[in-house]
Amino acid sequence: MACFCFLVDQKRKIRRSKPAAGTCSRCRSGASVAEMITQTRFCYVPFYCKSWKAIMCTFCGAILKSYR
Repeated sequence: MACFCFLVDQKRKIRRSKPAAGTCSRCRSGASVAEMITQTRFCYVPFYCKSWKAIMCTFCGAILKSYR
């Protein structure tokens, strides 16, 4: 009998951000252009890291548009 247990998690971090023109469609707050990093870990060992840009809300944190 074999038992497989996989623990995978994914974290998003904002490296830096700057204000952008426009508002959020959900809460009508301001928007910003953020440089994001996504780290995927398997059993607490990072094995994939990706950098990308996104336009996100400064108040609610919703991602309005992503550039991958």
